[in-house]
Amino acid sequence: MQTLCENNLEAFLNLEYINTEFAVADFRLDTIAFDRQVNAFVIIEYKNHRNISVIDQGYTYLSTMFNHKADFVLRYNIQFKDNKDLNDFDWSQSRVIFISPNFTKYQMNSINFKDLPIELWKIKRYRNNTISFEQIISASSNESVKTIAPVLDTDIKQEVLKETKTYSEKDLTDVAEDNIVDIYTELRDYILSLDDNITIRATKLYIGFYRGRKCVVSIKLQKKSLVLWINTDPDMLDDSKGIIRDVTNVGHHGNGNSQINISSCQDIGYIEDLLKSFCTQNNTDVRK
Repeated sequence: MQTLCENNLEAFLNLEYINTEFAVADFRLDTIAFDRQVNAFVIIEYKNHRNISVIDQGYTYLSTMFNHKADFVLRYNIQFKDNKDLNDFDWSQSRVIFISPNFTKYQMNSINFKDLPIELWKIKRYRNNTISFEQIISASSNESVKTIAPVLDTDIKQEVLKETKTYSEKDLTDVAEDNIVDIYTELRDYILSLDDNITIRATKLYIGFYRGRKCVVSIKLQKKSLVLWINTDPDMLDDSKGIIRDVTNVGHHGNGNSQINISSCQDIGYIEDLLKSFCTQNNTDVRK
C-alpha cells in the first residue's frame, strides 16, 4: 500500500513526494510529501490496524514536525535541490493524512471538526487491479476541535492548535468592500454551476476551487479588487480582450499562470466565458 501510494502521490493526492520512512525525534514517519498548492508539508501514514486514535497520532506527529522544522526543510531542499529556509513555508497549512483499507466508525466520527488538520482516505484494490481512492468527508464540521475534551497531552494539543489554522470563506471575504464581495459571489456561484465536482477550500492567501485534489481556479479578495488565477497557461485561453496577465515568471499566490485583476463588473460575462472555455478544455461537466 505504501509503495503504491508513494509511486502515485500526484495522481492520488496531487502531492509531491519528498521522503519515505523519515526518521525524526523518536518517530519514523511513513511518507513525507509536499502540497505546492498551499506551500505546506504533509505527513502520510498507512494503517492496516483499526485500533488507533487518529487524533492522538495525528497531533503527535504534527507537534513533532513543528519542533523539528529544520529537518523537514533540509529534506525538502535535498529532494528538490533547493535552498529554502523555515520562513519560506506555510506551516499553518500542515496536515496529516491517514490512508487505510478500512476505518472504524469511531475513527471516522473523530474527524467531525471544522479545523482539524487531519484527513482520512480509504483505498481499495479490486480483483481486476483497479484502485479506488476516496476521502472520508466529515458528516458535520461546524464544531471546533478546541471544544473537545483533552484527549491529548495539553502541551501537544495547544502547540498544534497554535501552529495550524483552517480558514473559512468568510475569513477571506471580510477584507473586501461589499461591491467586491458581490463580484466574488457571482463568480463563485458561476464556477460551482459548471461542475458538480468542484468544491471550495479556503487557504491562508486565497479561496481555491478544487476539482478532486487539483485547484482549477483561485481567487484572492482585496479591499477594492480581487485577483483570479486560472490554472492553465495564457496561450491555452482565447483572450481576445487581452485581460489575462501571464505570471509564469512572476511570483503570485494562486495556482496557474493566467491572472486576471478585477475591480468592477465590467468584464464579468467575458471572464465567465473564459472560465467555461477552460472547464470545457479540461473535460469538466459544463452546464449548457
